[in-house]
Amino acid sequence: MIWLRDLLAATDGWLLGDGSPDQSFAGFCFDSRRARPGELFVALKTDRGDGHDFVADALARGATGALVEAERWSGRSWNGRLLIGVPDTYEALTRYARALLRQRPLPVVAITGSVGKTTTRAAAAAVLSRRFRVFQNPANFNGRLGVPIALGGLEPDHQLLVLEMGADRFGEIRELCEIAPPRIGIVTTIGEAHLAYFGSQEAIASEKRAVVEALPSDGLAILNRDDPRVWEMRRYTRAEVLAVSADDRWPADGPDHLHPLSRSIAWAIGRAFGLADDAIAEALAALPALPGRMNVLPGVNGIVLVDDSFNASPSAMRAAIVWLMRYRPDQALSRPVQRFLILGDMDQLGEHSIRLHREVGECVARHADAHTTLVTLGEQAYHIALGAREAGMRAESIVVTYLARDAVDYVRAHARAGDCVLVKGDVSARMERVVAALLAHKDDVRRLARQEPGWASVRVLRPSRPTWLDVDLDAIAHNVRAIRTLIGPGVALMAVLKADGYGHGAVKVARTALNNGADWCGVASLSEATALRSMGIEAPILILGFTPAWHAREALLRDVALTAYDLDVARAYSRAAQELKRTARLHVKVDTGMSRLGVLPAEAPDFIRTVAALPAVCVEGVFTHFSSADSNEDYTRLQLARFRGVLSALGNSPTLRYIHAANSAATLAYPEARFNMVRIGLAMYGLNPFHPLPLRPSGLTLRPAMTWRTTIAQVKTLPAGTPVSYGGRFICPRETTIAVIPVGYADGFRRAPQTFGEVLVRGQRAPIIGAVCMDQTILDVSHIPGVRIGDEVMIIGRQGDAQITVEEAAARLGTISYEVISAILPRVPRVS
Repeated sequence: MIWLRDLLAATDGWLLGDGSPDQSFAGFCFDSRRARPGELFVALKTDRGDGHDFVADALARGATGALVEAERWSGRSWNGRLLIGVPDTYEALTRYARALLRQRPLPVVAITGSVGKTTTRAAAAAVLSRRFRVFQNPANFNGRLGVPIALGGLEPDHQLLVLEMGADRFGEIRELCEIAPPRIGIVTTIGEAHLAYFGSQEAIASEKRAVVEALPSDGLAILNRDDPRVWEMRRYTRAEVLAVSADDRWPADGPDHLHPLSRSIAWAIGRAFGLADDAIAEALAALPALPGRMNVLPGVNGIVLVDDSFNASPSAMRAAIVWLMRYRPDQALSRPVQRFLILGDMDQLGEHSIRLHREVGECVARHADAHTTLVTLGEQAYHIALGAREAGMRAESIVVTYLARDAVDYVRAHARAGDCVLVKGDVSARMERVVAALLAHKDDVRRLARQEPGWASVRVLRPSRPTWLDVDLDAIAHNVRAIRTLIGPGVALMAVLKADGYGHGAVKVARTALNNGADWCGVASLSEATALRSMGIEAPILILGFTPAWHAREALLRDVALTAYDLDVARAYSRAAQELKRTARLHVKVDTGMSRLGVLPAEAPDFIRTVAALPAVCVEGVFTHFSSADSNEDYTRLQLARFRGVLSALGNSPTLRYIHAANSAATLAYPEARFNMVRIGLAMYGLNPFHPLPLRPSGLTLRPAMTWRTTIAQVKTLPAGTPVSYGGRFICPRETTIAVIPVGYADGFRRAPQTFGEVLVRGQRAPIIGAVCMDQTILDVSHIPGVRIGDEVMIIGRQGDAQITVEEAAARLGTISYEVISAILPRVPRVS
């Protein structure tokens, strides 16, 4: 509870609106989406946004008042609501928390470490609650900001504080100990969590050590003697030191979800406070599993679902792997129990990320048996799969996904009653969504992590540049499944991944397409095929373009099928295959009217027979390409007739497994052109392949997969007559408010002869003015109120009620959708 008089005194704040010093608040909140009646909303300016913009929303949701920075609030109206002005809301929270604990010097138990803080905090609080009214900070409110906010919930009858203390920057633990001076300090382990920020485990240990350094001489340090870095901390404290270990034996065990080290710490602290053994045992026996922390739940198909989705670090991953391999079902099965590990990305590992993910994969391989399946989810988690494969785990026991639905579908199809499925990943991986989809009882979703209002729209990680593409892999999956249903089971589907998957990211698109019904991958060059193979794509790949003779050996070594239309080149493929004792798999391309690559129809039958007779060659396919399937029915049917003539002249060739002609437009509009394989490009990415006709068939729904965003870098007002950008070709006709966005022609944001014309800012169209620069572009936002640094800008996509489509952008640029999306350059990060 927060008394207004105490808050004003501690912060030197002042009332901007109505209020009485006798008024109180139930606690602090800083996310307007989670504001509850009786709380005080704290307006914080962060790198993600300005809380002052959401004061009205928080008050509308029931917050009693708001703590604001007076300077930022200047000029705004408060409409009679209770507002408290301070110079700095961050500093105000800190000052309030310090003053509160000076006024009420309650004993503080401070818990820190890389892994196990939250579980240990819950276990210690449960034990101590047998004697005291215990306050503990909830969820992840464990940092310099979180602890003061949590302390807003301190009640007059609380007697003791159990505080989890975390850090992602140097000096944070020391600051927390100054706010809440500990009498008992507990350190669990030193691992790799937050390695990106601290650089080494030694630096992490130095940061965590601040807890024991802050203890008074009559205090107590409880240290994990199993961890050398933690045990070394005994040299840095004046307090009594108590050693604990995961192997300690106690009168009773805790529940299965309680880690042995957390159990030992809870027993140690209980005895330190004089609690009887039976009281400690009862408290631990009644301790429920925390959401997302080794919480065993009933799953679909009778599986045992272990939810460890709250967060992840390498050491926590390794512990989960060992736990799973020791798992034994409660009831006897007539078959070996199957174990499934669904592992997502780990965050904040910096330059060590790839190595540490691979080491987790090696751990899986080291402990796995023939009945273990590893399912990875995410771009970083792929390296877990790679590490497991290189450490000897069977390829058929490793499943790589980039989409939660694909991981869920695989487990649903393969796990049976009694099998165990463990789900773990870091916050950004949002693995609780995987758990939710595998629950037997949907009401159990309330037992999962991150179910509070607002989490659905939270972006945990920010892209590496303030200009980025959002790639919706769910849309890719939807489009592939829709087309798969349309063409039926007898027709193979080739996902065309040229130009890095039309700018969407070839590897993630390939995995998603293959997991949702695609059979083949189509690329333009050996380098594109090599990129897929190097990332573990084992599906058949066809190079649709020209592969010179000197690339033949490399292509064959990577088991890539090649396009043939020249006899000399085909002979070179044959020689390379003989030299490597392999078979060159060839698809002959027939030029039926595109007048590009391909053998002419009259020459095609003899050419195909001649190539098929070459040593070490298998002509497994023949294909053509339509030039106008999107717009000219008569010419498309002419090309189709020419292709049919070639097929008729060939007769029944025993080696021709694949006959393909249809691109996206032909697949959708000409069922007779599907033969037994189709090549899907534009439609897979959710774009209309027809020009200028509407999508056919009309009942098919495609979802665009790409959204292109940037942010406002600066806003300023220029006087009339001011020239803008290179060459000064644009002169402000009046006083003009401009906004600069960090995107330019080096990103694929066209400079000439036409530009994109407009973008969306705060749901309104903002015209581009002046020349587009290499890295920046200038907008006129004079007509849009309130534009500021950090506002999101939509280049392609929907914002509010307004939308700019790829097709609209293409029309402005005088080109086609293909060029717009494939011309977005690699330095624009792809986020999915």
